[in-house]
Amino acid sequence: MTAITWVTAASVLAVTIVGSFVRKAYVHRSKINELRKQGVAMPKGWSWFTGHLLILQKYVDKLPPDANVNLAMAELAREHHDTEIFLMDFWPVYPPLLMVYDPDAAVQVSTKYNLPKTSMHLQFMKPITGGPNLISMSDQEWKTWRSLFNPGFSTGAMAESVPHIVKSVQVLEKILEEKTRQGVVFLDDLTTRMTMDVIMKLTLGADIDYQRSENALATALGYITRWHSFWDPRVLMHPLRPFIQKYFGRIMNNLIRKELEKRFIEIKEETVHRELVKSEKRMVAKSVVTLAIEAYVAENKDTDLIHKPKLEEYFARYATYQIRLFLFAGNDTTSSTMVFVYHLLSQHPEALKAIREEHDRVFGTDIDQAAQLLVQRPSILSECSYTMAVIKETLRLYPPAATMRAGRSGVSLTDRNGNRYPMDYVGATILHPAVHRNPRVWPQPHNFMPERFLVGQEHGLFPYPPAFRPFEQGPRNCIGQTLVWNEIQIALVLTIRKFDITPRYEEWDAIRNIGIFERLKAKFVGEPVKTVHGDRAYQTEKAGTHPADGYPCRVSMSKWRKPS
Repeated sequence: MTAITWVTAASVLAVTIVGSFVRKAYVHRSKINELRKQGVAMPKGWSWFTGHLLILQKYVDKLPPDANVNLAMAELAREHHDTEIFLMDFWPVYPPLLMVYDPDAAVQVSTKYNLPKTSMHLQFMKPITGGPNLISMSDQEWKTWRSLFNPGFSTGAMAESVPHIVKSVQVLEKILEEKTRQGVVFLDDLTTRMTMDVIMKLTLGADIDYQRSENALATALGYITRWHSFWDPRVLMHPLRPFIQKYFGRIMNNLIRKELEKRFIEIKEETVHRELVKSEKRMVAKSVVTLAIEAYVAENKDTDLIHKPKLEEYFARYATYQIRLFLFAGNDTTSSTMVFVYHLLSQHPEALKAIREEHDRVFGTDIDQAAQLLVQRPSILSECSYTMAVIKETLRLYPPAATMRAGRSGVSLTDRNGNRYPMDYVGATILHPAVHRNPRVWPQPHNFMPERFLVGQEHGLFPYPPAFRPFEQGPRNCIGQTLVWNEIQIALVLTIRKFDITPRYEEWDAIRNIGIFERLKAKFVGEPVKTVHGDRAYQTEKAGTHPADGYPCRVSMSKWRKPS
C-alpha cells in the first residue's frame, strides 16, 4: 500500500470517528434539549456543546482544588430548593443524571423502584475491585453474591469480631500515646492502618499488623486508591494510571487467591474431622470469606465441591472481586469517618465532655478496664447511645459517598410539588451531602447536634428517617454498616478519654515544603481556597473522601479526671 493510500485510509478513519462522535453528541443533546423544553428543572446555561459541565466547573472553582466534587454539587443544589430534583447533563463524562436531594424522591430511587446500578459503576470501580462487585452488580447476580456474603456481616458475626477490633484499637491506643511525644502527626494515616488491620482479619482471617509494619496487599490497595478518582480529570487522564492500577491489581488478586485457597483447605480439613472439632467445642470467629465459601459449598452440595482439589475458578475469581471491594470500603470510608468524629469532638467541647461522661458511666472510671468489658460483653455497646448519636451526626455532616442509579423505561420520579421526571433516558444520583443538610427536613442543618438522634418522634429535632442515608436505604444498603458502627464506637471507647486530638493545619502550613509550581501559582494567581464553609478538614477526592492533607494534628494526654 502506498503512502498516499495510507494517508487516505487514515483520513477516512479519522473523519468516520469524528462523525460518529458528532452524531452521538447531537442525538444526546437533542434529547436533553427536549427535556429542557418540557420544563424539567436544570441549571440555567445549558450548552449544546458542553451540557452542564462548565456550570459545574464554576462551583468546583470556588472550592479547594482537591475538594470532593459532591461538595460542589451540594452548593449547586441550593439553587433548586423549590424542586429538590434537577437534571445535570454530564455527557460524555457521565450519563445525564437527575440530582436528587428530596428524601421522599430518594426513597423512590432506592426502595420503591430499586433502580439498577449504571454501567459507570463497573467502569469506575473496576480499578479498585478488578471486576463485577456488589456495588456494580444488578438483579439476580447481585442477589446471589449478596446472599453468600451476608452471613459474614450478620449481627452475630460482628459480635464475634469485637475481640479482634479491640485488639487492633489497643495497638492504635499505644501508637497515639507514642505520638504525644512528637510534633504534628497525621491522624488519617493512623486510622487507615488500624481499619486495614480490622478488615483484613474479618474478611480473610489474616493478621497483618499493618499498624506496625508494611503489608503487600495493603500497599497494593494504597497505590490503587492513590491513583483513583471518580471525577478529577487530572487523575483519570494520567497516562500512567491504568498501568499502575493494573499492576497492583494483579498483586492483590494473587495474594487474595492464596488466602482463599488457604481458607478452602481449612474448610476441607474441618469437614473431614468434623466430629473431632465438635467434641473439642472449638469456638473461633470465622472470617467473612470462610462463611462465604461454606455457603457456596452448601448451595452446590450436589456437585461435591468440597472434595475438589481447589476452589472452583468462577467462585474464586468473583469472590476476589468482592474481597477487594470489602478491603476498600471497610478500610477507606471507615477510617475517614473516624477522623471526622475526632475532628468534630475537638471543635465541640460540650459533646466531648458528654461522650466521656457516658463512657465513665457505662464502663466505669477505670479506663483500662473498658477493653476487657467489651471482649466479655460486646452487647454493652448498645448502652452507648450518645456515642452512637455522635457517630450518626458525623456521618450526616460528612457522608462518605453518594449513590447513582440507572434509569428505567416507564419510570418517573415525582417531586414534592407533584412534578414528574421521566427516567427513560436519564439516571439518578441521590446526593447525600445535600440530603443530609436539606434545611426543609433538618433544623439547623449545618450545626453539629448529636441530640437529634436521641429525641423522640414528637420533638422538632427528630430526624425524618428517609433523610438519613449514609449507608443508603432499601435492598441495596451497605452490607458492612454494623461493622462500621462497632469499629468506630470501640475506637472512641478506648481512646477518647485518654487523648486530646486537635487539628494543626496552620502549624502544618508553616512547616511543610511547598513546591516551586505551587509558589509560582500563588504568586501570579493567588492563594488557592483552603476551606469549605470555613472548615479546613473538608472532604477530598481521595477515595473515601479523606480529610484534607491527612488531618495534621497534635495528640496529647487528656486532662480528663476520674469523677470523685
